Amino acid sequence: VQLVESGGGMVHPGGSLRLSCAASGFTFSLYDMTWVRQAPGKGPEWVSTINTRTGNTYYADSVKGRFTISSDNAKNTLYLQMNSLKPEDTALYYCATKKRTHYIGSYFARDYLYEYDAWGQGTQVTVSS
Repeated sequence: VQLVESGGGMVHPGGSLRLSCAASGFTFSLYDMTWVRQAPGKGPEWVSTINTRTGNTYYADSVKGRFTISSDNAKNTLYLQMNSLKPEDTALYYCATKKRTHYIGSYFARDYLYEYDAWGQGTQVTVSS
């Protein structure tokens, strides 16, 4: 299993970025795909999850209305469109995955990467004027 994030960078407040996560080594449509972030000096924070089979999406209150998660199952790729970025969105953003048979409930939304089946190396997002 391999997850490789890209698309991070530095942006001014109010700006936008689109993160990507290229997945390989597993059947993409059998897994929920998630973004988790960790800001400097803070604990990890679940951001958003998508059920790649149904397309159902879930968001943390802190990003709802500003971020959009999506996936392209043909390309085995996860995306996170981030608009109206704020300085508090500054963090290392990780892509993570959990097989739907590996949990009970409608979706998996945990903060800690070790609770997922796999995760990437992260991509840095910095929002600063």
